[in-house]
Amino acid sequence: MAVELKFTSTQRSEVQTELIAHCNQNNEIYIEIKEPECAHDWDYQFICLDKETAIKLAKELRKQISMLED
Repeated sequence: MAVELKFTSTQRSEVQTELIAHCNQNNEIYIEIKEPECAHDWDYQFICLDKETAIKLAKELRKQISMLED
């Protein structure tokens, strides 16, 4: 079962970008950042991570989130 998660920028950031994440056919985590209203399909950035690197990213995100003030 394929699942794709889509995250959008905060209103405070004043940008219209999306982060899309899913597992690709190469058994990697595919992360794409794009502007949804962009006229060109090729105008986006992406990265593919293996499982080990994706775990490191998740740990770093949790660490950074813990430093945010409520």
